[in-house]
Formats: sequence, structure tokens, C-alpha cells
Amino acid sequence: MPDQGPYPMDLPTPLASEGPVIIITNRKSGRNSRDREAVEAAAKTLGGEIASFSGGKGLMATIEQVRARRPSLVISAGGDGTAMAVANAFLGTDVAYGVLPLGTFNYFARGLGLSEDPNEAAQQLAQGRVIDITIGQVNGQAFLNNASVGIYPSILKVRETVYQKWGRRRIMAHWSVVKTFLRFRKPMKVRITVDGVAGRYRTALVFVARSAFQLENFRLEGTDAIKGGGFAVLLVNAHTRMELFRRVFKLALGTVEEGVDYDLFAANEVCVEVEGRKRVLLAYDGEKRRVDAPLKFGMSDTPLRLVVPQGYQPLANETEEE
Repeated sequence: MPDQGPYPMDLPTPLASEGPVIIITNRKSGRNSRDREAVEAAAKTLGGEIASFSGGKGLMATIEQVRARRPSLVISAGGDGTAMAVANAFLGTDVAYGVLPLGTFNYFARGLGLSEDPNEAAQQLAQGRVIDITIGQVNGQAFLNNASVGIYPSILKVRETVYQKWGRRRIMAHWSVVKTFLRFRKPMKVRITVDGVAGRYRTALVFVARSAFQLENFRLEGTDAIKGGGFAVLLVNAHTRMELFRRVFKLALGTVEEGVDYDLFAANEVCVEVEGRKRVLLAYDGEKRRVDAPLKFGMSDTPLRLVVPQGYQPLANETEEE
């Protein structure tokens, strides 16, 4: 890590210690050299250091090294997956946590009102404030935007291969959707328990959302549940390939309808069981892995000390720090 520069006049408040400010960044994140330069500029703006990693194992090793430094503020510079992993590591600690958006979609950062221009976002963080939030968890795995089982985790599996061949671009993400839909055969049979009430359904996707910004971006219902401190659970009503394509086409046009294209449940706790499967492929904030079923969703017991820009309005499960 490079030597830490002098602290700037502006830093988010309150910080719990005088420990270093450290920016954790993926060498492969960022669309061009301008983004890499932006990370360096952010370090200068925040008076911080840069800790770089490559790959999932590299990220976890870097996080452990950063934790040992006892930082006052940690910034995740990358996409939603990196943001989630770093947030998970510092959940329940007194370390303040911020996000510098360098990914493909940046739903979490954009939902906070941070600019997608990393230079502007760094200034917003430097002049920001710290609030306590709780975040979603499924079987102990934290997530910031969403977690799901069904067709979307399959899309991520295909997208990984497409990205390796053609690069991390939004058009390639959309092409991954088409390729996955062409392989679709039949919907899952699931048993879902929402706040103690169980029901059985056939669906291509169970999507548990915690990002009101993401739902609003696609003109989906459920933002009230999220702003109220809970989850929006969406079940896609599609039983064939053609129905899947129709749903996505309507999603692109912003014309999907609750009760027609998808069913919606507001929940504080959710349990999802997939018929015939003891392990399922789980997607969470753009990442994926196989986990034991059933999937149990709830909010974290301990808070994340999140840096937000001035003007951000806290949700029901978020509190200002003194």
C-alpha cells in the first residue's frame, strides 16, 4: 500500500477513530484508465490509501489486511459485488463504510444518490455523513440490492462466460439474458413463507429486493416495502420461453404489471424452498454460489455504518448518528 497522504479538511462525520482511510479496489473493475485515475484522485481527496486485489480470494485476503490496520473509513471502489463483500466484512463494526461506483450497474451507489462519475462521488463522500443501516441477509450471506433463485442466477452463470470473451459491457449483460432464456425449460415449484404465512407457487424466478432504486428504475412495485425497512418479494409469472421474452420486453418498455407479469409480497422475513432441491444456485448482488436450502431471508441484527451524501433521506431502518 502506498504511504498515506495528509488528511483533507473534509471527511464524512462522525468517524469513530483516527485510523487510516483505505480504498479497496478491484484491479479489473473500472471501464478504462480514467476510472483507475479516479481511484487515485479519490485517495487524494480523502487523504487515504489504495488497497488493490484481483479475484475473489484476493478480495478476502485484502479485506483481512485492511481490518488489521483498524481503519476509520473503508471505501469500496468497484461494482455491486465488491460493495457487497466489503460491506459484509465491516457489518457490525465501528468502521465507516462508503462506495465509489466503478461497476456496470452500480445500483447501490446510485440509490444513495452518489454520482456515477467517480471524481464527483469522491467529493460527495468526503462531504458526506455517516448513518446506521441494517442490510439484507440470506442464510448468513449479506446483500445490498437483491438476492434470487431461478432464472437470474442462471443468467449470471452465462454472463460470466460472455464477459470473459467480450468484456464487461451492459450490452453483453443483455445478450446473456437472451442466451439463458433460449435454454429455459420449465418453472420451479416453490414453497414460500412470508412472515409466517406459507404458499405454493410455480415461477421462473423468486427475486427478493432491498433496492428501491433498482425497482423504480424498472418501474416495478415494491418500493414501499423496502422504504418501510423490509423486503419486496417478486415472483415472475412465466412458464415458457415465450412468456419470459414477453416479460422482459415489457420490462424494457416499463409496462410490466403487478398481478399479471409478476406477483408481489411485502415481507420482513422470508423462507424459500424449491421442490426437489437440497441445494440451489443463489444470486446476490451480481455474485452467485450454491447454498443449502431452504433460503431464509431477514435483516441484519447489527448495523453497517454507511457514508451517504448530503441530502440523502434515511429509510425506516436507517438512523442518523450523533
